Amino acid sequence: MSATPRDVERALKSTIVGQDAAIEGLSLALIADGHALLEGPPGIAKTLACRALAASLDATFKRIQFTPDLLPADIVGTRIFDQQSSRFDTVLGPIVANIVLADEINRAPAKVQSALLEAMQERQVTIGLESHALPDPFVVLATMNPLDNDGTYALPLAQMDRFLLKIDLGYPSEEEELEILDRYAFAQTPLPQRVATLEDVARWRAQARAVHVDMKLHRYVVDLVMATRQESPYVASGASPRASLALVNCARARALLRGRDYVEPDDIRSVALPVLRHRIAFTHRLSLEGLSPTLWIARTIAGVRVP
Repeated sequence: MSATPRDVERALKSTIVGQDAAIEGLSLALIADGHALLEGPPGIAKTLACRALAASLDATFKRIQFTPDLLPADIVGTRIFDQQSSRFDTVLGPIVANIVLADEINRAPAKVQSALLEAMQERQVTIGLESHALPDPFVVLATMNPLDNDGTYALPLAQMDRFLLKIDLGYPSEEEELEILDRYAFAQTPLPQRVATLEDVARWRAQARAVHVDMKLHRYVVDLVMATRQESPYVASGASPRASLALVNCARARALLRGRDYVEPDDIRSVALPVLRHRIAFTHRLSLEGLSPTLWIARTIAGVRVP
């Protein structure tokens, strides 16, 4: 029997306690062929979730710790002179993997962030005069800690827009934290066994592209994105057309996760917040009046008529 995306979700849930929204977000990014930005405080299983995703697929996994002294060559690779052969050999960097964890991406300067984001967009790296294709699938999962901004470099909106989703992770509930203690106190957290292959991922992506989206739902997607561009004292710039594409792709992936070959309005509403939250630039007035970007987006979504 062929593996399904639900098998990957179950594998992640066997390792990670709680964080259901994050697990679904990782599944959506995998199926929709996109990258995800994970934001949350330390110690809430961001890194573990990424490792577990790779383990469930038997995919190659690399972790890059972003620091202020990191160089682009540390990510993409470089050319090293071999004295014995009297020629330069290409040494590929850790970006060449199926699942790449860019840990604390905002701790590296802009030129390093750009090297990563170029690889995300082009699906290849250039070293010297040679271009090297990245493996398929290629998914970048970047993390940020919102509680510690000292020594960080803000990601420009144009770079944030490259991420399909932004997943906000919070602390576990009291019951979930008790379960974490019961499972993992004095024990190393085990990774899940392989439940699917990279060939399965390619098949899921083809199935997701074939999921039907009614033209009325296309209009609904456009209405949602246009609502973020309406003149508002709280918004400096709204979501780009990439947001419309991301909404449709994520809605298709969510429908596939639920065993459907068609998109429902609830698929779009469910993915709207993680798709939009990092694509809108807000003014200082929003925080001065005690509002949050999440609340503003939620109100905007609620104000758009559902077909």
